[in-house]
Amino acid sequence: MCGIVGALAKNDVVDVLINGLQKLEYRGYDSAGIAIIGNDKTINRERSVGRVKQLKSQLDKTNLHGKTGIAHTRWATHGVPSKQNAHPHLSNERIALVHNGIIENYQELAEELRAKGYVFTSETDTEVLAHKIDAEMQSGADFVSAVRNTVKQLKGAWGLGVICRDEPDTLVVARKSSPLLIGIGDGEYYVASDMSALVSVVKNYKVLEDGDVAVLRADGLTITDTDGQTIERKTLISTLSDADITLEGYEHYMLKEIHEQGRAIADTLDGRIAGDHVLEQAFGLSAKEIFDNTRKVKLIACGTSYHSAMVARYWFENFGIGCDVEIASEYINRHHVVDESTLFVTISQSGETLDTMSALELAKTLGYSNTLSICNVPESSLVRASDLAIMTHAGPEIGVASTKAFTTQLAALLLLGLCLRRRTQPDADEAAIVRELRELPAYIERVLELEPEIAEIAKRFADKQHALFLGRGDQYPIALEGALKLKEISYIHAEAYAAGELKHGPLALVDENMPVIAVAPNNKLIEKLKGNIQEVSARGGQLVIFADPDSGIADSDNITTLKVAPVDNCIAPIIYTIPLQLLAYHVALLKGTDIDKPRNLAKSVTVQ
Repeated sequence: MCGIVGALAKNDVVDVLINGLQKLEYRGYDSAGIAIIGNDKTINRERSVGRVKQLKSQLDKTNLHGKTGIAHTRWATHGVPSKQNAHPHLSNERIALVHNGIIENYQELAEELRAKGYVFTSETDTEVLAHKIDAEMQSGADFVSAVRNTVKQLKGAWGLGVICRDEPDTLVVARKSSPLLIGIGDGEYYVASDMSALVSVVKNYKVLEDGDVAVLRADGLTITDTDGQTIERKTLISTLSDADITLEGYEHYMLKEIHEQGRAIADTLDGRIAGDHVLEQAFGLSAKEIFDNTRKVKLIACGTSYHSAMVARYWFENFGIGCDVEIASEYINRHHVVDESTLFVTISQSGETLDTMSALELAKTLGYSNTLSICNVPESSLVRASDLAIMTHAGPEIGVASTKAFTTQLAALLLLGLCLRRRTQPDADEAAIVRELRELPAYIERVLELEPEIAEIAKRFADKQHALFLGRGDQYPIALEGALKLKEISYIHAEAYAAGELKHGPLALVDENMPVIAVAPNNKLIEKLKGNIQEVSARGGQLVIFADPDSGIADSDNITTLKVAPVDNCIAPIIYTIPLQLLAYHVALLKGTDIDKPRNLAKSVTVQ
């Protein structure tokens, strides 16, 4: 959520900033803005509600140019989406500032500033920062010191980009709990929340850590703590390319990313399995020692990642490994009893989800044996803070509704489960599951061949307001994920239930206007699921069932089956999620919603 781009360059930076904002649109936002120090050393600002293209249209009518600037896409927290609340915020036409995160003590600071005569023009917590920096300068501090002094007084989370009319060749950035990185060019510097914003201009970059304040000038980059003590951060080289973040012929990023899942899972597995076994070193050099001392696993995540954790619990417990799963936002707000032999595992696509990061920080104080992160971004906060980590290698995921990040998380969790099973079930046949994992990309390609049939079935949902998803066992979390996808991008109200719960309430909702979707691999629960299907059918429910050809489920007047190729039960959750993704996509396509950027949602949730 929210996006920051900044630039200090030899030539005009307006196009760089706008292009950067467009690359960050996937993060979710409701307004956008830009501030530039012009050649006359004045700060010029443009802001708009809506998409970046609207801001760009405004800029086409102006003469906004300059070599130092900041830009922002805002996802509303304090204050409604409006031009007044959009960033950048100004103070006395001297300071311009963009901010990601939430300032918890902004009201206290605002009262102090009002007493000094500052007038607030927005409802945001961010405006207080611009005025506070200006007030520090009014008290005699230079620009950089004013930023440091302000940061010292803040409580909450922030990623800041600040420019000052008095020092037009300087850009100052600061970070706590909100990702920021600095792109390094030839006498030029760029700032962004995400490297995808800078892929067209630089490859070398540094990642800021919590508490860092960076000063960017044409003659060099300095990173310090809030007291001004110099800090060194290593320079990294990005492997991203424009091809990774372009549509390449697909109508939407979501569809592209659904079709990339075979390749993405192959990349996740690459180098992690050898012969018929999983390589423990894929999780880190100390993985064997840590796994030897692990008796239980605690899985923490949010949203789609939480659903991947729910699937993994079935695998782990089948492997004889005790496993608890919790939503991160709930975990951080209650007391805990910790078994010291428990491995604490966090799961996040971005590695910057604030609730998940807060859970990890709390866990480190509670006595867990070790920590492990499953993530898609190697330089993320979550990865750097964990003892062990495994990258999913999904590649950039631009669509807000997660697809390939989910299935690659499942693949990584299954690798983890197989490593831990060696301690609980040393005689188990690991090779059989490894063979299935190797075949996963091919299985996925076969499932994708169902797309034309799924697109046809999607027409039944275009005028519906509600839908019900059913699954049993490890398919119940897949039903949850299917319902989440449908509601995220089509705005149809969708719920998922463990099929055995039908008689305990949800059956009251079933009639001819309530489509019911079920996932039905041919496993030991299939007969019970058939009973649930008949309960729905007998009440006039219209069923769409993704079923194994050998399940014995056939079409009837109100039952439509789509045959999913038989697969081993262990990898079935990964396979059966893909048709549900396609169904959500094609329903949303018919409804004409903004598929890649659904309303009110953000890709990377960096506030609590």
